[in-house]
Amino acid sequence: MAIPEQFIDELVARSDIADIVGEYVHLTPKGANMWGLCPFHTEKTPSFSVNRDRQIYKCFGCGKGGGVINFVMEMEHLSYPDAIRHLARRVGMEVPETGVSDAGRKKYRRAQEANKEAARFYYSYLGSPGGAAVREYLTQRQISPKYATRFGLGAAPGEWDALTKALMAKGFSKMELIDAGLAVAGKNGGIYDKFRSRLMLPVIDVRGDVVGFTSRILPGLEGAKYLNSPDTVCFKKSQLIYALNLAKATKRPNLILVEGNIDVITLHQAGFDNVVATMGTALTADHARILSRYTKELVLCYDNDSAGKKSTDRVLGILKNADLNVRVLQLPNAVDSEGKPVKQDPDDFVKKFGPAAFERCLDGSAGQHDYQIDSALQTADLSSDEGRMEFLRSAVEMVGRMSSAIEREIYGNKAAAAAGITGAAFAQEVERWRKRQSWQARKKAERRDLLPSVSRQPRSRELRYENIRSGLAEEGILRLVLMDPALFSAADISPELFTSPTLGKAFRLLRDRHDRALSVQLPALAGEFTTEEMSLLVEATNQPESMANAGQAMRDYIKTIRTEAQQRQEGKDNDALLALRNRRRETMMEDGQ
Repeated sequence: MAIPEQFIDELVARSDIADIVGEYVHLTPKGANMWGLCPFHTEKTPSFSVNRDRQIYKCFGCGKGGGVINFVMEMEHLSYPDAIRHLARRVGMEVPETGVSDAGRKKYRRAQEANKEAARFYYSYLGSPGGAAVREYLTQRQISPKYATRFGLGAAPGEWDALTKALMAKGFSKMELIDAGLAVAGKNGGIYDKFRSRLMLPVIDVRGDVVGFTSRILPGLEGAKYLNSPDTVCFKKSQLIYALNLAKATKRPNLILVEGNIDVITLHQAGFDNVVATMGTALTADHARILSRYTKELVLCYDNDSAGKKSTDRVLGILKNADLNVRVLQLPNAVDSEGKPVKQDPDDFVKKFGPAAFERCLDGSAGQHDYQIDSALQTADLSSDEGRMEFLRSAVEMVGRMSSAIEREIYGNKAAAAAGITGAAFAQEVERWRKRQSWQARKKAERRDLLPSVSRQPRSRELRYENIRSGLAEEGILRLVLMDPALFSAADISPELFTSPTLGKAFRLLRDRHDRALSVQLPALAGEFTTEEMSLLVEATNQPESMANAGQAMRDYIKTIRTEAQQRQEGKDNDALLALRNRRRETMMEDGQ
């Protein structure tokens, strides 16, 4: 391999996982482990555990687990070799790479370089005679030259291959331009530009690298109104937030999330340098986690039409457990000359009414619970008993989902007063709803626990054990040798008998490392397994295991694996229909059907 194993072992030994994780997560010692809020999913009760002795992390909420290298790969969105280099720089070690250069790393670097050169090309073309139409469009949108430069705006020529010719002249190959998302493969082996006759907006990550583009077609031309780079090795829409590279330096106490890239530029120009947007896609849990690293308060400011309000409601659902204080800025409803409602986005509003009016709206933004109740009131017909009941059913569920008893009392009283009932009556309904939800969750868990084969199966369907008895015994062997590597001498079994390819591969690699006097710890295997596979290994080896009679336990596990293998060979477990029924039953039990 490109990086010597001995170097990786030393790097892992020097990179204490508690110290690394502690730079991202506030950890509190409790028992043998340290605990904190999981950085990989939104939660309010800590379920993320770090074991310093075994140098692993495990989230009991989302199931992710691994060692220090896996953690850095996940948090920084790095490849395995780049995570090694990241950790090596941190502890002052020089990576002694041997053999050929890493192809994935080279591909990533070339894609970044191509996008950087493309940004320079588009920016230069904007100032040329050919960029006149885009400059005129920027004038129409009231975007000043200063902010066009600040955001690196550019213009894509109308020719089919203007960019590709320019970049190929700089040494980029056709495939590199396709991999970078800048070109599209044509017929007969040719390529042509991905973007033509468009306003170009480079997307810059938080490290300051151009990783892709978003664009808008010029008015009057045919084609998609907005067009983004495709997902590439360096452009992942679900992990990018437009203008976060600028907004992260704001002195304002929050970040404002809007829907459009032009909204972002207009508001920055108006003095709101804390505005960001997602990349033409709906907000995801990944976006929420990224935002929570840079702010404690997020203000949603979507368009004031029905689509914008639906987006706001959906995003609030995603953010309900995020480590963020969420507020909603509702732009005032606008009407046309005939008194009909018209759509109004942040760009329209700040141009029509000015920065001071937007600042007042920002100051008056509502907390997410206030917004939800007010939205329900706006659509409710409280003049009829049926309308009041419909509102109350919605409000009871809304308040019942609030984790804080104080919040439930405050917003419960508000909803009760709006519907004309007592707060005590509303609170009773909320508690009845919460008990019913708790009962349903408990029953679902009980149904699941009736089948141990379901509760002990890996979370990922792709990794589930075909033979649960053998799979659990295979887990046991891994636990024993990790707790006491001397037991490898008693582990007289071939990895080929393992029914789980992941567990078999881990056993084979660990035994090989033991024979070569290398580290026998899970973190050393980070480069050999996917995120899901590593999480399975941590889950499997994190189960309780007594070492009081480890030798006998090893013999029992080996006997189980061999017995199950023998039965398979003899055809005693080949009833395909029965197996199908069992798998179907387990799936239904797991899904609570």
